[in-house]
Amino acid sequence: MTTGDDDLEPIDAEIVEPVGSPDFTPTVTAPSFSDVTGYTEAGVPTFDHVRDKIEKRTTTAIGSQELSEMSREAAELDEAMAKRDEAAKKKLDEMRKSLGL
Repeated sequence: MTTGDDDLEPIDAEIVEPVGSPDFTPTVTAPSFSDVTGYTEAGVPTFDHVRDKIEKRTTTAIGSQELSEMSREAAELDEAMAKRDEAAKKKLDEMRKSLGL
């Protein structure tokens, strides 16, 4: 290992102000408690947290409905339900006639 002057290269550096100095201004701040948890320190949910929760539930419901409507099984179930409803209506009419209503 040689330690001659030819092996040393100058170091390019910059002066950084210490954290406690009056010239120091943080460029990035940590997120607040409510930003992280979605609740205030008193335990009340923030507006953004509630809105995000409602939007998530709404989009999940819409997506589930769209997926269920697109399947062949859903169409078969709709047909079966329509036949069942028609049979129930006929039976109810028949019972009303037998009671004289």
